[in-house]
Amino acid sequence: MRTFPLLIALALAQAAPSQPAPPTARELAEDTYLLPGAMLPERGPDGNTVMVVGPSGLIAIDTGRHPWHSDGILAFAQGKRLPVAAIVNTHWHLDHSSGNGRVKAAHPGAKVYTTRAVERALAPGGFLVRNLAAARERPPDPKASATRQEETALFVATMENADGLRPDVRVEQSGPLTLAGRRFSARVAADAVTDADLWLYDEQSRIAVIGDLVTLPAPFFETACPRRWQDALDQVWATPFNLAVPGHGAPMSREEFNAYRRAFGAFRACVGSDTTATACAAGWTKDVGPLLGTDADRRQASDYAAYYVDFLRKNGGASPDCREK
Repeated sequence: MRTFPLLIALALAQAAPSQPAPPTARELAEDTYLLPGAMLPERGPDGNTVMVVGPSGLIAIDTGRHPWHSDGILAFAQGKRLPVAAIVNTHWHLDHSSGNGRVKAAHPGAKVYTTRAVERALAPGGFLVRNLAAARERPPDPKASATRQEETALFVATMENADGLRPDVRVEQSGPLTLAGRRFSARVAADAVTDADLWLYDEQSRIAVIGDLVTLPAPFFETACPRRWQDALDQVWATPFNLAVPGHGAPMSREEFNAYRRAFGAFRACVGSDTTATACAAGWTKDVGPLLGTDADRRQASDYAAYYVDFLRKNGGASPDCREK
């Protein structure tokens, strides 16, 4: 389970909604829709979902973490009166893949397309297996809120049904990929955010769906290889997209994406210097400031960035799970 120590710390001071509403679809282009993710108080996040209408059904790109997020996917399919024919997971983080099981239960013909990286995360000693063991071994916290207990129970339940996270179709290399009768360019970025991240470019709409290669208010480095991640951002930039849909945050123009890409490079350089974590965080927040909506976003951006400076320096500049090290 991805841990978000700063997010949790920030969220505990807020009141958690008891029944979050499912996301509603926003049209990005003809036959392409965004179901926005969310970061709610005391809860792990849900990543963005992109729904594409293909000739033989719907394509769901990422399925979120929580039941209400997958409710949005199922409601969209019901409204279109079309089956979900394909599920694409850009990567194995559970805020992008936990909904697979619920979507497949309602649409048993749907096949999961993703890389083999999830199988390594589920192998003995893998990231998800280690976190499951820690969750089971951790003594119950009598002070934990009902919301935090729900989050832990959801993680355990997802892991107990982990076959839903595994690919029906492994996407091992970049190249053409036809989903529900619609042709995409699939790109596999090795050792970036995870062991292997999958992103899609749709030439028809000129939209790139890039998963956690971009996240706001800050990049999340728990499983990342920052140098190869930078390479992946450069590869996205070399693609003639008009709109990029990140894993977390609003869709981005080319100019906005390039601002993020440059900020990422500057942040990496700062981490590798003797500049203080506070100064590196201030630089990140300034560089991505136009992409952040509120003062709260800017505070979170600064807090995340400072945390990850220390995290990366402690671990030699990359996640302990980075295979490149």
